[in-house]
Amino acid sequence: MVEVIAAIARWFQLAANMILLGSCIFLAIANTGKRAYLEAWIVRLERLFPWLAISIPIGLLIMLMASIVQITGNVSNLWQQDVWLGFISDTRVGQIWSWRTLFAVLLLLIIVFLRKSPKAHWQYILIAFTATFPLIAGSLASHAAAEELSVLAVLPYALHIILAGIWFGALPAFLLLIYENNKNAKAKRGNAPEYKTLMRFSSIALPVMLLIILTGITVADRIFDGYYAALVATLYGWLLSIKIFILSIILLIAARVRAHWLPLLANDSQPDNASPGRTGIRKWVRIEFVLALLLLFLATVIANTTPVKHALIDNWPFPFRFSILATWDKPNVAIQVWIGVFILILAAGVIQFGRLRNWGFKRLIGVPALLLASGLAIALPPLTIQAYPETYRRPPVPFDAMSIANGAALFNQHCVECHGHQGMGNGIKSRTLSTKLPDLLTEPHTSEHTPGDFYNWISYGMVNTDMPGYAEKISEEDRWDLVNYVHALSRGYQSRILTPEIIPNKAYIKPPLFSYTENNSNSGTLQDFRGNKSILLVIFSWPQSQDRIEQLKQAYNRLSEQNIAVLAVPANELAAAELTQIAAELPFPVVTQGAAEIAASYALSRRTLTHPDIIGRGKDHPSHMEFLIDRNGYMRARWIPSIDQTGWSDIDKLYQQISLLNRENMKIPYPEDFIR
Repeated sequence: MVEVIAAIARWFQLAANMILLGSCIFLAIANTGKRAYLEAWIVRLERLFPWLAISIPIGLLIMLMASIVQITGNVSNLWQQDVWLGFISDTRVGQIWSWRTLFAVLLLLIIVFLRKSPKAHWQYILIAFTATFPLIAGSLASHAAAEELSVLAVLPYALHIILAGIWFGALPAFLLLIYENNKNAKAKRGNAPEYKTLMRFSSIALPVMLLIILTGITVADRIFDGYYAALVATLYGWLLSIKIFILSIILLIAARVRAHWLPLLANDSQPDNASPGRTGIRKWVRIEFVLALLLLFLATVIANTTPVKHALIDNWPFPFRFSILATWDKPNVAIQVWIGVFILILAAGVIQFGRLRNWGFKRLIGVPALLLASGLAIALPPLTIQAYPETYRRPPVPFDAMSIANGAALFNQHCVECHGHQGMGNGIKSRTLSTKLPDLLTEPHTSEHTPGDFYNWISYGMVNTDMPGYAEKISEEDRWDLVNYVHALSRGYQSRILTPEIIPNKAYIKPPLFSYTENNSNSGTLQDFRGNKSILLVIFSWPQSQDRIEQLKQAYNRLSEQNIAVLAVPANELAAAELTQIAAELPFPVVTQGAAEIAASYALSRRTLTHPDIIGRGKDHPSHMEFLIDRNGYMRARWIPSIDQTGWSDIDKLYQQISLLNRENMKIPYPEDFIR
C-alpha cells in the first residue's frame, strides 16, 4: 500500500511540475504578454498555476513520508522528529529531497508574487525556468543517482525530463485554447484565431520530441549498459517496452494532428460546433494527453524499478537471440541484412512520397507498415542464433585468479583430451569426433557467445555434437569456474598486443581480479587500487629474478613518488622461511597467500605478437613478468625479459610509462567484476 501511495505521489507532483513548465512555454510562444485583456483560456490556465505549484511540495512531502515508512518499517516513526532530521541529513535520498522541496517552494513563491500582476513575456519564461530546477533535482533521485555525480552524467537525464515537460506540460494549454475558442470565436475561412498559436507550438514540438527520443536512447543505453536482452526479459524492460509502444502511438497522433487537422483548422469555414479542424484536434489531442498521463505514470514506476544492471535473467524466454558477431561472417548473411535495411529505408521514403501525393491515412500508414514488416522479416532471421534458458544468466562467480586456477584444473581433468591443452580443439581425441571442435584460444568464439551459453554447454552438452554434459559430475560453482577459465584463455591471447610501451588513452585489456595476503599479514584486492594508484605487478621467480628485484628495491622511493604501488608475486613455491627472508629486505609487499593462483592466471597473458606460443602444449611460463595496471583497472603494458629483452631493464623507461599513465585523465568505466 505504501508503494502505491508513493507512486501516485511521484506521478502527481511530477505531472504538476511538467504542466507548469510546459504551460508557461506555451504562453510565451503564444506571445500573450502585455495585452489590455487576457483571453478566457489564458485566465483559466493561470488560475491553475498556484494549485499546481502547491501540489509539488505536497507530493514531495508524501513521498518523503512513504520513504521513511519503507526504510524504517514502522509508521509510528512518522511522529519522530529525529527520524525525519536523520533521514534528510544523513541519506542521499533525503538530501536530494531537500533540494527538490526548496526549489518547489521557490517556484510557489514566484507564482504567488506574480499572480495578480499582468504577465509579460519574461515572467512566463521566469516561471518556466524556475520549474526546471525541481525536475533537475528529481533526475538525481532516479537511476542517475547510481552514477557519478557530474554534469555529463546527469545532463541526459535532466534534459530528457525537461524536454518531456515542455511537450507534455503544453498539452493542457493546447486543449484549453481549442475549447475556449470553440465556444467564443466565430471562425472565418483562413482566419481561425488559434491557428497561428498552435502552429508556433507545433513548429517546436517536432524538434522537442526528436530530442526527447534522442536523450531517452542515451539514458536507456547507460541503464542497459549493453545488456539489451533485459528489454524483453525483466520487469524494467517490459515496462520500458510498453512505454515505447505508447510513445509510438503518441507520435502517430501528433503527426496526424500536424499534417491533417491543423491545415483543416486554418481553412475552417463552418460554424464552430461543426468545425472539422477544431473537432479533430480536440479529439486527438485529448487522447494524446490521456496517453501522456499514462506514459508519465509508467516513467515514475520505471524510475523506481530495479535497473537492468542489477536485475537477473534467470531464464531467457526465447529459443533464439540476435548476434551480429556470431552470424555476420556466415554465407549470405550480410547480403540479406542489407536488402532488409534497404527495404526499411524505402518504407521511410514511401511515407514522405505518400504525404506529397496526399494519400489517405490508411494507405499512408498501411503501405509503409507492410514494407517495414517485410524489411524486418528479411533482415532479422539471418542474425539469429540458438539461445538457452541460461544464455543471459549472469555469472555468480567473479572473474578472479582463484576461479581461473580452479577452472584450469577442471579443464585439464575433463576437457584436455578433446579440446587440447591450450583449448584450440586439437586434443588427442579430437580426430575421432564427429564434429570439429572450436578454437577457444585464437578465434573469437568466446566473444560471439555469452557466458550463459558456455555454462549451458558445459552443464547439458550440445545437441547433435559429441559434447557431453557435466551437470552431474561438476558442481554449479565449478562449472562457472570452467567458464571463467575459457574466457581467461581468450583474454590472455588478446593481450599479446601488449608491449613495454603503453598506448596513450587506449585501455581495453581487462586483467583477472585477485585477492591476496601480504608478508606482513595485510590483505587486499586488485580493486582496492582503482581510482587511486597504478600498479606494477611483478611476477618473479627466485633466485632467477634476484637482480631485478634488487633493482626495483633501489628504485622504490622514486616509484612511490609517482604514485604507483609495487606488488611482488612469487611464481615458484618457496619455503616459508626463505619467503620471509626475501620479504623482510624489500620495501614493497610480497604476496604470500594467493600467489600461485595470481601467477598462473597472469601467465595466460604471456603471449606476444612475436612469440604467440600456440604450438602443442605451450611453453613453460616465463620466469619473470611485469604488468602495468592503470588506475582504472586495465592492463596497459607488459614486460617479459626473456622475450622483450631490454624493455624495463632500463628503469628510466619504466618511469616514462608511469609518467604517461599519470598524465592520462580518461573517464571510463572500471572493468566488470564478472565476465559478460
